[in-house]
Amino acid sequence: MAAVVIQGVTKQFGTQMVLENASLELNSGETVGLVGANGTGKTTLFRLIVREFEPDLGTITRARGVEIGYLKQEPAVVLDRTLHEEVGSVFADLLVLEGKLHAVADQIAHSHDDPILPQLMETYDRINTQFIAAGGHTFETRLNEILGGLGFSMSDNILPMSALSGGQRCRAALAKLLLEDKPLLLLDEPTNHLDIDAVRWLEKFLTGHRGGAVVISHDRYLLDRLCERIVEVANRRMASFPGNYTNYAQTKAMRELTQERDFEKHSEFITKERAFIAKHLAGQRSQQAKGRRTRLERQLKDGELVTQAPTSKRQAKIAFTTKDAKEGTILRCDDLSMAYGDNRLFSDLGFQIAGGDRLGITGPNGTGKTTLLKILLGEVTATSGSFELAPRLRVGYYSQDHAGLDPKRTIVDEIRSVRPEFSEQNARSFLGRFLFTGNDAFKPLGALSGGEQSRVRLASLMLTGPDLLVLDEPTNHLDIPSREVLEEALREFNGTIIAVSHDRYFLDRVVNRLLVIRPEGHALYEGNYSFYIEQVEHKRAADKAASAPPRKKKTKGKSTASAKAKPSRSPYDHLSLGDLEGLVMKKEVQLAGLQERFGDPAVCKDPEALAELQEEFETVSQELAAIDEAWRERADAQ
Repeated sequence: MAAVVIQGVTKQFGTQMVLENASLELNSGETVGLVGANGTGKTTLFRLIVREFEPDLGTITRARGVEIGYLKQEPAVVLDRTLHEEVGSVFADLLVLEGKLHAVADQIAHSHDDPILPQLMETYDRINTQFIAAGGHTFETRLNEILGGLGFSMSDNILPMSALSGGQRCRAALAKLLLEDKPLLLLDEPTNHLDIDAVRWLEKFLTGHRGGAVVISHDRYLLDRLCERIVEVANRRMASFPGNYTNYAQTKAMRELTQERDFEKHSEFITKERAFIAKHLAGQRSQQAKGRRTRLERQLKDGELVTQAPTSKRQAKIAFTTKDAKEGTILRCDDLSMAYGDNRLFSDLGFQIAGGDRLGITGPNGTGKTTLLKILLGEVTATSGSFELAPRLRVGYYSQDHAGLDPKRTIVDEIRSVRPEFSEQNARSFLGRFLFTGNDAFKPLGALSGGEQSRVRLASLMLTGPDLLVLDEPTNHLDIPSREVLEEALREFNGTIIAVSHDRYFLDRVVNRLLVIRPEGHALYEGNYSFYIEQVEHKRAADKAASAPPRKKKTKGKSTASAKAKPSRSPYDHLSLGDLEGLVMKKEVQLAGLQERFGDPAVCKDPEALAELQEEFETVSQELAAIDEAWRERADAQ
């Protein structure tokens, strides 16, 4: 069933045509990836769907009753609330019910012999039924689970939104959206500001989401894991591809190859037909020429012939080169440790890298990945341990914050600062490989977007001819086509690479070794990211099997009819009213403790631990309900 139908939509801003006669259907329960180069209209499409503005032409129809949750790249939040208050505002109706429950409970507590007591009890039961049906006993757990999964700790709950960073505010907005549980989610770059653990958690959450979702993302790994369909926005239109991102990339490449071959073949056919028609239209074979002209015109009108070559967007051309690849060990680290006061980042880190290795470094935020790079570059001194780089090693460093770029310097001047022997024309010609053409070369660096600044840094780095590339989040700010060009260049580079990245697709395509740094320790894997995940899942399954209790053997023999017919008794029949009251209090304390554990990021990021905690929480909740029922029956009997 279609949740949203877009028909013939055109949208223009000033002289810029963003969408033209674009059509698309979004189905209920389907997860769709929306891809395309920056500026092609993906966010505009979302804003049209949620009616932030109307199309100039065409229609957008939403199914009756469909509720849409929209995550913007820069969402608005209420700054004078705490994190808990802002995210918990989703449960405003539940909080009102909870307040009513407390008010009625207070009245009951002060109305022991009052004739109104039965009426108060009935009111309490009615409100409590509504509260339970709306998830009243689980909403706090859900809130803490989602905040923990997105990287917040319990201590963050009391922080004012005004004190949070821009990235934290975006994560809070994402938590709020997920708690709203709308049937159709529109997510604009949801993995921005998430570390690798939080992205994995979000994937699992969205996999379990009962409704549909449309995701704008440069995270190809996420698009592979989540999406059933990819929609490409290009040339002001939308084209749909079944399957995930990898299938889309393969299918698109095949379509373009087929279109190119058909274009060449059909161009030759059209040229020959027109030559025949021109030659024989006035001669003895004029009837044949007229017939062929009529057929050609019909074929062209019906679109049977391909008359346009594939119009793929131009991509940057990056090629890192080094004269002679270094051989042997080029880096050795021995027992490296780093701490700032009581904040330990990593300890006893030891590994070595040979020439030609591609080492990826990943892990949650705050574990010292960038700091490790700065230690190796000599910018930061380690707390303890040592490292040794091969002598006369040419090192090229790409920092994620674009440090060192002079905002007043032009692009062409930046290139000539690296290669002073370049003339202005040489520099402009070289910049054309990075999609800086015409007067673009004279733009000041401070006026560039993040993606443009990234391309300038990569251009400068390419000119240094490094033996070792040290890259800190190199795919940040790059759209998917630019990421793929960078990856191809790095795969062809014959030097050595050390790259910190949260981009799992990048880590799969580029690296052959992976150093994972986590708060509890570090580990080195001789493979890419997918190999690392396989090893983690294999170990988790083995640990679970080892800790599982042995299965009881079935005993032979028949159960007696009397045993089958024996009525079940409550396990609390032997307890006094006072004992039951004490047990209720004990279970409530136990439940509160379990509820608090949902806010532990370590638990929220471990699917097995989270599943066990949820199972235990449900068990204790059921026990509490049974004990409470027994207490009510005993109290009524007295």
